This record gives sequence, structure tokens and C-alpha cells, in this order.
Amino acid sequence: MSIGYARGLAGIDRTDRSNRHLGWTLAFIAGATNAGAFLAVKQYTSHMTGVVSAMADNLVLGDYRLVLNALGALLSFLLGAMTTAILVNFAKRRHLKSQFALPLLLEAALLLLFGVIGAQLHGVQGLIVPGTVALLCFIMGLQNAVITKVSNSVIRTTHVTGLITDMGIELGKLVYWNRTVADPALRVVADRDRLLVLSLLVVAFFVGGIVGALGFERLGYAMTVPLAFVLVIVAAVPAVDDIKDYWARSSA
Repeated sequence: MSIGYARGLAGIDRTDRSNRHLGWTLAFIAGATNAGAFLAVKQYTSHMTGVVSAMADNLVLGDYRLVLNALGALLSFLLGAMTTAILVNFAKRRHLKSQFALPLLLEAALLLLFGVIGAQLHGVQGLIVPGTVALLCFIMGLQNAVITKVSNSVIRTTHVTGLITDMGIELGKLVYWNRTVADPALRVVADRDRLLVLSLLVVAFFVGGIVGALGFERLGYAMTVPLAFVLVIVAAVPAVDDIKDYWARSSA
């Protein structure tokens, strides 16, 4: 990976190409992390639909402990997204090049923390399990907000439902039979480029899930190390650029 390419992945100068490549990378990380989450706490933490549904079900069933656990997961995801917004806007106001890199570096650190905690989970009950769920939901909220801000809400990486919905819309346009249409503006045309991007995001999440499941099964929670390393490689160059700029101003 060249320095210029790495700088473009998480830098402030965005292109459709860099957004797509970053999206595919983060979708892979999300799929792998989701697999690790299931190994650690026997539930998926990358999407909030199931969490909110579980909260409603357990409220009706009267299991208020599980309601509180689900509420904690939901608030953690929300807090993760908020943290990304705070970091990005903090860096943007200071004209830093690492405004999108900072949340990714934080995600890498938290993934390593998950690895340390997860290694201690076997046979442990009590607060550590819901605490780990909250940590993982925070990580997913953090990541999903990064790619959302980078791509202007075009790309999501931590859940597949929206991706499949958008794919269905484009496929519906693709197979639509345009009979004789007097007004060209009424012609239904699929966005094939968008369909490809969406398809590869789903594939990246799926492949990440396979790699994560195999990796966590064979390496245990040490699998968080290569996942964190990928994030550091993606985010390091803009952060180093800011450090160089700081030292240049300090020594001037």
C-alpha cells in the first residue's frame, strides 16, 4: 500500500474511490468483529434492530434485567456515533488532516481492549458480559458514523439490512421493462455502479464474518490484533501528517 493511497483512505480529501475502498475495508472489519462478538457474548452487536426488538419483547415478558441490558447496548451504539461526531468536528475546527482517522484509531484501541476482556470471559458471569456488549456496540456505532460522515450517508458498514434494501431497489430498476416512453425523464434506469458498491459491501461483511469466525476459533481473542492493525494502517498516515505539521509549527 502506497503512502498516497493510505493517505486517501482516511484523509480529508475524499473521492468516490477512496470512500468505496474505505467502506469495503470497514465492512470486512465489522463482519469479523461481529463474529468475535458472538463468540464472546453469544449475540450480534453490529445492528440495533434486534436489540430494540429484544428490549420490547423482554419488557412485555417482564424480564427487566434484559431490558436494561438491551437499553445499555442501544445507548452505547448511540454514544459511539456521538463520539465520532465529536472527534470529527473537533479535528475539523482545528484544520487537522486526521478528522476521519481519529475515530478509526480509537476503534483499533477498543478492539484490542475487547480482545483483553474477551480472553477473561470464559465462565465469568455478572457485569462483564453486558459491559462487553456495550463496548462492542460502542465500537460499531463509532465505525458506522465514520463511514456515514465520510460518504455523506451513502455507505453503511455495520448492518446489512439497509444494503440489501438498496440493492433490491436497484435490481427492481434493472429488471423493469421500459416500454415505449415518450418522456425520457420517465425511463427507469438502474444505477449499476451503486449496485456494484452495495453488492461488494455485503460480500465484504460476509467474508469478514467468515474470516472472523475462523480467526477467533483458531486464534482466540488474539484475532483482534490483526483487525486493529488493519485499522491502524488505514488511519495512520493522516495522523502522522498532523504530528509532522505540529512539530513543524512548534519548531518554526
